[in-house]
Amino acid sequence: MGEGGDWVDRVIEEWSAERPDLDLAPVEVVGRLGRAAALSGRLLERNLKRFGLTTASFDLLATLRRAGPPYRLAAGALARSTLKTSGTITARLDALERDGLVRRAPDPDDRRGVLVELTPDGLARLDEAVGSHLALQATMVEGLDADERRSLAALLRKLLAGVDRAGGAG
Repeated sequence: MGEGGDWVDRVIEEWSAERPDLDLAPVEVVGRLGRAAALSGRLLERNLKRFGLTTASFDLLATLRRAGPPYRLAAGALARSTLKTSGTITARLDALERDGLVRRAPDPDDRRGVLVELTPDGLARLDEAVGSHLALQATMVEGLDADERRSLAALLRKLLAGVDRAGGAG
């Protein structure tokens, strides 16, 4: 592995030696994305744990928070927004409700529907966690200058469109 190489470079070198017929160019991107996602996911999860949250619970609370006052959404809207099944959302809401971070109420406009709302404790916990969450993300990208971050974000947006076209969003 050359100077400044990383784990992905080593994997590519090893595959190149064993299977020189393979086009390994996609591994340079997809391999690094996967590794970055796994490593950053562990860091973010560990940080959220300090607030008694998981990535999944943080995502639900943040979705409610972004809805604006009164920080309430229909359970179905939460499922669509987080790309999770209603069963998954129900289980997560059960835990958040037990922790006093959300409350559920019947939807007056839909007899079968349920509204989910942040409690004052849920709002306070989420607001505390989101500051720490964003500070950690800033630390993770501090090696990139502002132009590099914008360029990378644009490239990742383009890449995700390709992943969606390949069936990744479904």
